[in-house]
Amino acid sequence: EAEVEVAEMKIFTFMVPKKEISMVPDMGKWKRSQAYADYIGFILTLNEGVKGKKLTCEYKVSETVEKLMDLLGTLDRWINETPPVDQPSRFGNKAYRTWFAKLDQEAEALVSVVLPADKRAAAPEIAVYLKESVGNSTRIDYGTGHEAAFAAFLCCLCKVGALRVDDQLAIVFKVFNRYLEVMRKLQKTYRMEPAGSQGVWGLDDFQFLPFIWGSSQFIDHPTLEPRHFVDERVVNEHHQDYMFLECIKFINEMKTGPFAEHSNQLWNISAVPSWSKVNQGLIRMYKAECLEKFPVIQHFKFGSLLSIQPAKP
Repeated sequence: EAEVEVAEMKIFTFMVPKKEISMVPDMGKWKRSQAYADYIGFILTLNEGVKGKKLTCEYKVSETVEKLMDLLGTLDRWINETPPVDQPSRFGNKAYRTWFAKLDQEAEALVSVVLPADKRAAAPEIAVYLKESVGNSTRIDYGTGHEAAFAAFLCCLCKVGALRVDDQLAIVFKVFNRYLEVMRKLQKTYRMEPAGSQGVWGLDDFQFLPFIWGSSQFIDHPTLEPRHFVDERVVNEHHQDYMFLECIKFINEMKTGPFAEHSNQLWNISAVPSWSKVNQGLIRMYKAECLEKFPVIQHFKFGSLLSIQPAKP
């Protein structure tokens, strides 16, 4: 029996993920890949899981989730320990590079702690996605490609069995929500540039997924409709319960002037009659604006867990 187990393990070799999409024509390879199928499947599974639920609802918190919260707490603490430096340019504070270097150095060890003992061999592979999820240290920018790397990181933790099906709500409401808090703190503290921003025509300078999952939370809400999120009173009253409103609150804090001008796409969304229509529209937009855009996907890395191989039919 022992021999059978050894044979089983040998089939699965972890690898350090690498880039595979180097030219626009490679995009077809990505859309047909197992990685694409797994990634979009993961996003949509969580989208179903959070439907109609508040951030403050009851859900199971596993040991792995607790460990992920500790990991994110560590990243947060490092920001406090790495204050911005005095420099001529207002944007892209160079202290970010010091903060990033610490993560770069420690990522594998941080991920090791999260994994069950028998899956520690996956740490070098999974740690790559964590490092890719916090922005770019050369350009000191952050965008939806970095956010996608964090979702990929969580997807990999599911694939190795560290996170399970019954962790769904905790993955979005606890882990991803905490990740967003830390990213907002990074963006604010180091005045990070938006990566590949479409300016006023994009949904948001930095995030996309919380708008998808956040709109799903509102599906079949008895009173709050899409037109309500542009009302600051509604935002202030309900943001603790809804990810979508947390995002709007952050935008309102960071931007000045009329909402319709600085966040035109979101303003347009507020005119959509139902949250399920908003949710479907955002999923379509995410595929078109993020997952099918070469400038975003050229940076995506593929390994054994998120594979470039064609998806099984």
